[in-house]
Amino acid sequence: MKFTAAVIAEFLKGSVEGDPKAIVTDVSRIEEGVAGTLSFLANPKYEKYIYGTKSTIVIVNEDFEPAGNIDATLIRVKNAYKSFASLLQLYEQSKPQKRGISKMAAIAGSASLGKDLYIGDFTVIGENVSIGKSVQLFPQVFLGDNVKIGEGTILHPGVKVYEGCEIGSHCVIHAGAIIGGDGFGFAPSQENNYQKIPQVGKVIIEDHVEVGANTTIDRATMGATILHKGVKLDNLIMIAHNVEVGENTVMAAQSGVSGSTKIGRNCMFGGQVGLIGHITIADGVKIAAQSGIPKSIHEEGVVVQGAPAFELRHYQRCYVLFRRLPDLRNQIIELERKVADLTH
Repeated sequence: MKFTAAVIAEFLKGSVEGDPKAIVTDVSRIEEGVAGTLSFLANPKYEKYIYGTKSTIVIVNEDFEPAGNIDATLIRVKNAYKSFASLLQLYEQSKPQKRGISKMAAIAGSASLGKDLYIGDFTVIGENVSIGKSVQLFPQVFLGDNVKIGEGTILHPGVKVYEGCEIGSHCVIHAGAIIGGDGFGFAPSQENNYQKIPQVGKVIIEDHVEVGANTTIDRATMGATILHKGVKLDNLIMIAHNVEVGENTVMAAQSGVSGSTKIGRNCMFGGQVGLIGHITIADGVKIAAQSGIPKSIHEEGVVVQGAPAFELRHYQRCYVLFRRLPDLRNQIIELERKVADLTH
């Protein structure tokens, strides 16, 4: 990476304030900036760092008004955070891409392999697997029989994809994720034990989905567990059998979705959110971290919090009372004592 401020501004459709010939070769956080790096300022909480940063170039919002002198060259854009993300994508794409098939990979003769692949050491590819062009399979990836992988998809080390599952194009599956493990299906018997219900469905992951490290997505009992286009899952998330997640929904780490729940499009879940099974979540719903969802949410775009969760502003008003409960209890005890004294 080596860019001038003028080139960056042109790419971002922004304007340069300072030296258009300033050069950067790396990126850094604004509070840790060093010469030759590019930073950004989007959150006002970090404004104090821009006046002392050693970063050569800083991307800022168009409406940013400095309160002091700034040594760095500024690039003004409509949205500094989004623009910096675009630059990081450009930087990532400029890196050399791994290519070639390791001699230590085990590939079934019936597998269909696209062009320009990378298949790392000890990767196992089963019978009748179909892999699109420019796919990257890092070491120790396992693809079961009849798996399909779309073009440009990346599976990081140790990803396991069970038989029959389908992953679309330009997806990223991070290390240790397991796609297509059995759903949790057991029927109680008269002998006070449990009979396993075979999980004969599959997982379908559509295009441009990203799945975080050590996340698990269970195959359906019948039919398919589905992640629609553009879904983004953080690390350590559990998606149970027959769940359906709508387009462009995002979930933070340690969230769990129970079986047969249907989640709408453009939803946002904070960390450690839990949903019971067989419910429906409407489009655009936002759920605050550590919330528990015991029933369907039918109102689109609502924001909820709590366990059990309810509407955010109502929750915040109630929370004021939650915090005061010990004091209120003591006041009631004191009033009861005074009433008792008066009646004796």
